[in-house]
Amino acid sequence: MIPSQRDLFDIPRDRVYLNTAYMGPMPKSAIAAGQASYAAKGQPWAYDVQQDFFGLPEQLRERAARLFGAQAGEIALVPSASYGLATAARNLAPQKRSEILVLDGQFPSNIYVWRDLAEQYGARLVTVKRQPGQGWTEALIRAIGPATSIVACPQVHWLDGGQLDLAHISNTARRQGAALVLDLTQSLGALPFDMAAIQPDFAVAAGYKWLLGPYSTGLLYVAPHHHDEGEPLEQNWITRQGADNFARLIDYTDAYAPGARRFDMGERSAMQLIPAALASLDQVLDWGVDAIAQTLADRTAAIAEATAPLGLADDMVERAPHYLTLGLPAGAPDDLLARLAARNIHISQRGDRLRITPHLFNDDTDIAAFADGLRAVL
Repeated sequence: MIPSQRDLFDIPRDRVYLNTAYMGPMPKSAIAAGQASYAAKGQPWAYDVQQDFFGLPEQLRERAARLFGAQAGEIALVPSASYGLATAARNLAPQKRSEILVLDGQFPSNIYVWRDLAEQYGARLVTVKRQPGQGWTEALIRAIGPATSIVACPQVHWLDGGQLDLAHISNTARRQGAALVLDLTQSLGALPFDMAAIQPDFAVAAGYKWLLGPYSTGLLYVAPHHHDEGEPLEQNWITRQGADNFARLIDYTDAYAPGARRFDMGERSAMQLIPAALASLDQVLDWGVDAIAQTLADRTAAIAEATAPLGLADDMVERAPHYLTLGLPAGAPDDLLARLAARNIHISQRGDRLRITPHLFNDDTDIAAFADGLRAVL
């Protein structure tokens, strides 16, 4: 269990922020790194080509690999989850009349890309729904069959917090010869990821939620068998061999830098973003993902216990430990979130459920204030 880390964040004592799944606040260390990086842009002659253009991205790649349980050369730097998913789609060719499986209510970025791919190849996009009392894992496993070409799913459903058994899903998909593409935006950094057991083709995570980094930063794992012949979304200069020799950039080459680097976004050096992203990942790794998950499981359990007398149902099957979604009681006000915000309490509502996602900056004082505020507005 990790004690409250509130002092590491710029969160006033009277502010109850339980909304990491919407936007993770950056630690003070990342804010300082970002401020320094913006100041450095005022004197660009001081940039060190090897360190700023190449060294910092490689450091971020190495930290990301530790979160995925992968090698640094298997990580591409991307600006968003949608970019990573589009990269995956560019490198997968489903057979005609095969099925691409997605979950009901999946985040839009993980629907549009597969809808377009299905249309391009004459495949079918199949939406997997779960029945009352059924978890997402069982629903998805039942849908995977000989016609399945791609399984595209998260580790944690963004709407209801349902957790999927990715090792089981991966084994089932592989037996059918299907590719596995994962969106880990709502889990990487807060939930352990077992790369050896799961072995996805692609796995992407946006950096601004549970990784506590800046917006427009993301990480993409690419399995080695997609490296040598993989097709990137962009044809940019910095992903080519020899790009670190600025004097020879017009010695054009078809050869890419090794591994997943060929899939990096343009301007991947991102001098104003990477130092902050790097500081955030360092903090997450210092805490340890296992310890984060255990601590957040305790805090969501405490929130569920504190709010139980208010008639909100904590009934999500196979709920992820860092996620709490509570069914609203009948008669709940339509402006509930605004009423809570007026009390300096911040959560999300998705459909008829409240989404409550604490982090290590939350403590018992926050939990008590949230329960009191929720009681008052209901």
